Amino acid sequence: MLCRSLLYTSVLSAALLCALPARAVPPKIAIAETAAFDAASVAPFAGDYADVYAYLGKQREHNLAQLQRWVRQPSISAQNKGIAQMAELLRADLQQLGFRDTALVPTSGHPGVYGYLDAGAEHTLVVYMMYDVQPIEPTGWKVDAFAGSLVDEPGLGKVLMARGATNQKGPQRAFLNALEAVIKTRGKPPVNLIVLAEGEEELGSPHYPEVVAKYADTLRKADGVFFPMNTQGRDGDASMFLGVKGIVYMELEAKGNAASGGPQRAEVHGSLAAKLDSPSWRLVQALATLTGPDGEIAVPGYRDAIRAPNREEQQLFNGIVRGREADAAKQLESLGAARWKNGRDYRDATAAELFDTTLNIDGLVAGYTGEGVKTILPHRAVAKVDSRLVPDQTPDQALALIRKRLDDKGFQDVEIRKLSGYPPAQTSVTAPLTQAALSVYRKYGQTPPVAPRIGGSAPYYVFTQTLGLPMISGGLGHGSGAHAPNEYMVVEPAAGSKVASLEQVERFYVDLLYSLSDALKRPKP
Repeated sequence: MLCRSLLYTSVLSAALLCALPARAVPPKIAIAETAAFDAASVAPFAGDYADVYAYLGKQREHNLAQLQRWVRQPSISAQNKGIAQMAELLRADLQQLGFRDTALVPTSGHPGVYGYLDAGAEHTLVVYMMYDVQPIEPTGWKVDAFAGSLVDEPGLGKVLMARGATNQKGPQRAFLNALEAVIKTRGKPPVNLIVLAEGEEELGSPHYPEVVAKYADTLRKADGVFFPMNTQGRDGDASMFLGVKGIVYMELEAKGNAASGGPQRAEVHGSLAAKLDSPSWRLVQALATLTGPDGEIAVPGYRDAIRAPNREEQQLFNGIVRGREADAAKQLESLGAARWKNGRDYRDATAAELFDTTLNIDGLVAGYTGEGVKTILPHRAVAKVDSRLVPDQTPDQALALIRKRLDDKGFQDVEIRKLSGYPPAQTSVTAPLTQAALSVYRKYGQTPPVAPRIGGSAPYYVFTQTLGLPMISGGLGHGSGAHAPNEYMVVEPAAGSKVASLEQVERFYVDLLYSLSDALKRPKP
């Protein structure tokens, strides 16, 4: 009997293994290049603008109040709360600074904001801004999210705690503070400036191309695009990235219908699951066809379009990971995780973050999810799904492959709705704008690791692809909690901290304007 039992168990195990989907192992990302990019190869910026710095020092309280004024104005794009007021606030601030040509730009959604400052300069910088913020969480905030409160945080110092403090109202208004100091002391900045802001970045920037299209001819004459951003970690070390992943964000819905069954008009009693099909189970089963049991993408051809990392990207990658494997444990701890996906080591995990695509379930909703018991059979189930795209993937291509996978597996009735999407974007480390920013980091004692792109997404493509302009993000300053309770930006760091104060953040932006101007004046090699 024991032998028969063991034989039966072996046969059953083999049958179960055969029934499971095969592991969808991702391809190994090859890094053949051995050289590494080192920001120390860029000479520190030598400019010194004592009069401008002195003005910033005298305006310390006023400049902090400007940040508080911005974060006190709600501008939640998902709820259309305060959007019109924030757009007008930004436009009025640009006009007060001397942007004589300003406008609220109508779109099919929330308005854009345009401003042009003619300094009579040979070169022009476009400044990308977003004036919208994420919704507020119902619990978890230490202070009113729109009060613009100053909070003493242990180990950090005095922080501005508010929605938008670091993402992105704080650094953006700090940039305008720096610009104001330049104008008040020297009459005009060293470059012409175009501010082009949107109010839908947190929605996936669906209508920002309309804003860009309106001013495309003017924008094409510019030399580059800059996005002010806090880039220092809690330890004070800054980092820099040259691009972003693209994204396609979609909604999948299964509902009762004649082909798959299930209730079609409304939820019914849970006991009826004995004789009616469940749209909830149908959606779960459909989603399960998109990945293997290990979470790796199982959509045929999904990675076929991906371009392998080029030489520059490999050198940037080597510069990021070299000597930093020891930081892996700290990174995992900060994320509240115990290991990298499927046991990857730090190097492979970092390569995947930079050079591989994703397929992620953001949320699942069906039926009753409240407290207590309510036994129902829902008539519909919805999932929010996003995929981060790398060169040369496109949103429509990715969407078509997912649609084909569902159809091939018999889920033709599961609907897919594209909510937003745009391609990846990237700028070279050799671009004058990049080199100018790196030289300023070096002036402030920073030698930042430079990533070819980050894992997140932003609509950089409208500049890099549509207009053919280089675009980077940068700046000193530390903040955290974007999209979460207790979002903050440090304004007065604790004693001994390497994190920049608000005044130092502003100085960085002053120097960047002059460093960029100098870099653009040099003859091209």
